[in-house]
Amino acid sequence: MWWWLLGVLGCVLLVAVVIFFLMAGQRYKVFSEKCLRPPAPLVTDSRQRDDRLKRGFREDRVPPALDAVVIGSGVGGLTAAALLSKAGKRVVVLEQHDQAGGCTHTFQNKGFEFDVGIHYLGQLHEGSMLRVALDQITEGQLKFTRLEQHFDTLFLGQCDQRREYHIHAGKTEMADSLKKQFPGEEEAIDEFMKLMKLASRRTPLIATLKIIPYWLASFLIRSGLLDRMSSVFRLAATNHSEMMSRLTKNKDLKALSAYLFYGVPPKDSSFLINALLLHHYKRGAYYPRGGASEFAFHIIPVIQRAGGAVLVRAPVHRILLNQQGKATGVTVLKGQEEFEIRAPVVISNAGIFNTFQRFLPQPVQDKPEIQSLLGLVRHGMGSFLVFVGLDGTKEELGIVSTNFWMYKDNDLDTLMERYSSLSREQVLGNIPMMFITFPSAKDPTSNVRHPGKSCMTLLTMARYEWFEEWEGTKLGKRGQNYMDMKNNMAQEMLDWALTIFPQLQDKVVMVDAATPLTNVHYLGAPRGEMYGAEHNVERFTPDTVARTRPQTPIKGLYLTGQDVFCNGMAGALHGGLLCASAVLNQILYIDLLALKTYLKNKQRKHKTTW
Repeated sequence: MWWWLLGVLGCVLLVAVVIFFLMAGQRYKVFSEKCLRPPAPLVTDSRQRDDRLKRGFREDRVPPALDAVVIGSGVGGLTAAALLSKAGKRVVVLEQHDQAGGCTHTFQNKGFEFDVGIHYLGQLHEGSMLRVALDQITEGQLKFTRLEQHFDTLFLGQCDQRREYHIHAGKTEMADSLKKQFPGEEEAIDEFMKLMKLASRRTPLIATLKIIPYWLASFLIRSGLLDRMSSVFRLAATNHSEMMSRLTKNKDLKALSAYLFYGVPPKDSSFLINALLLHHYKRGAYYPRGGASEFAFHIIPVIQRAGGAVLVRAPVHRILLNQQGKATGVTVLKGQEEFEIRAPVVISNAGIFNTFQRFLPQPVQDKPEIQSLLGLVRHGMGSFLVFVGLDGTKEELGIVSTNFWMYKDNDLDTLMERYSSLSREQVLGNIPMMFITFPSAKDPTSNVRHPGKSCMTLLTMARYEWFEEWEGTKLGKRGQNYMDMKNNMAQEMLDWALTIFPQLQDKVVMVDAATPLTNVHYLGAPRGEMYGAEHNVERFTPDTVARTRPQTPIKGLYLTGQDVFCNGMAGALHGGLLCASAVLNQILYIDLLALKTYLKNKQRKHKTTW
C-alpha cells in the first residue's frame, strides 16, 4: 500500500514541477516553423567560409550588453548559444582554436580535407527529434546524405581466423540481417532489439533527472520509486557484459553488441549507452553534405542575427566571480594582456574538468561541493587518429561509404583491458582495435570541392600517459622520439588497413597523425579525450545522472555539451538543449516536441491531400 501512495506522491510532484515550469516566469518563443528556409547553395569560397568560421578575437568585436558568454564552440556550446539567441539573448562564443566547431571542424593538408569528429550520424530521418532540433538551430540549412543501408562492417579475429559481419539500417532489416549471420541466436537478437527500443523510448526519463529539481530526483531515487517508474534506470546502471551474458553465450554476438568503441570495455560501460549507440543508426546513417564544418557554418548566423558573435583565437583564462561568488564573466588572455568580458551568465562547453580545475580560483575549486562533483567522473581515454590522403576518386579506388571496425579478438573486455594496461614501450605491435572510414566517399560534394582526391581516416584509442613525457611541448616542436612514436603507430594502423584495402597500397599520397597531445592543443581536451568525461557505468547511475546537470554550485555558471548528457554530436546537442532550458528556466523539450508533433501532423495531412 505504501508503495502505491509513494508512487502517487511522486507522480503528483512531477506534474507539479512541470506545471511550475510551464507557468512560472517569462516564456520564450524559441522554436518556429517560420524560421526554416530552403537550403542555400553550398558555399565553397574559402574567404567567405573563413570570415564566418575563423573570425578572430578583438576587443572591439565583443558585442556590448551581453546576456551570456559561452566558452568553447563545439556543438554543445553552439547549440546553447543558438537557442539563447533565438530567445532574444545576446551571446558571445569564445573559441581557443583558430576555427569554430570543436570536434566538427575540418582541416586541409596538401589539398585533402579531413574531419576530426563527425564520421557518421543517425536519427536524422525526416521528422526525428534530432533533425527538428538541428533544423531549428540552423534554420533548415544543413543537408545530409544517407549512407548505404549496409553502413558498418565488423571484423573479429586475425588473418585466416577473421570473421566478417555486416550491420544494416532499417526497422526490421537490422535484426533480420543479424539473424542470418547468427543462426540459432534469433531469440537473443529479438530480446536485444526489444531492449534497444526500450532504451530509445525511455531515455527522455534519464534527461528528466537533469531537469527536475535535485531534491525531487533524490527523493525518487532514495524512495525506490525511480526503478518502479521504468526499467530504463536499471539498464543504465547495469554493465554491458553482464546484460549480454543473460542473452547469449555467443562471443561474436556479444562483441557485435558493443563494437562502437569509445574507450570503455563492455564490462565497465553502461548497457543503456551501448544500446543507444547502435539504435542511433537503426533508421539510417547520414553524413553532412559539404563536410562536418557545415554545422558551425550554419549555426553561427543564428547567433549573429541576435547581435551575438563567435570569435576564435580567444583562449579563456579564468571565470570572473563577484564577492558573493557568482559568475560575472570571463577573461581572455592574448599574449600578456588579459581582457575582461562581462555577462550575467557563463556557459562552459570546455568540459567539467577544465571548468572547475582550470578556470576557477583554487579556493573555489577546493569547496566540498565542487570536489564532490569532480569525484563523480574521471577523464576519458584519449584517441589516436591517422589521416590518409589518397590519389583517385572513390570509383577509381573502389572505396565505399561503409565504415569498418576491426578487433583482433572477440573478447572485447580482455582486449581493451590489456591494451589500456600497456606501457608506452609495449604499444607498438599491439594495437588491437581500429575504426576505418572514408569521409570523401560519403559526401557527394567532395569530388566537386577536391576533384581526384579521396581521404581515409583511421582511429583507435590511446592513453594520455603514453605521450605524457612531451606534455607542455609545443606543436611541431616535440622532438624526434615523439615523432617516431607517432609515425610508427600511424604506420602500424595504415598497414593493418591495407590488409583490407590492398588496392590502396600505391595510392597513398600523404599521412598525418593526431595523438592525445594534438587533441589537447586543438580541442582543449585536458588529457586528449574526444568524448569528455569517461562513459563508465558509474556515470549513468541515477544519482550521478541527476547531479551532473547544467547548473553548477557556482551561481550564474552552467555546463553544456557531452559532459552534461553523453558522447557524440547528438549527446552534445542534447547537452546544449538541457543547458539552454536551465538558463531560460523553461523546458525547451516540451516546445520542441510540440513543434515536432505539429510538423508531423502537417506532413501527414499533406500526404493525405495528395
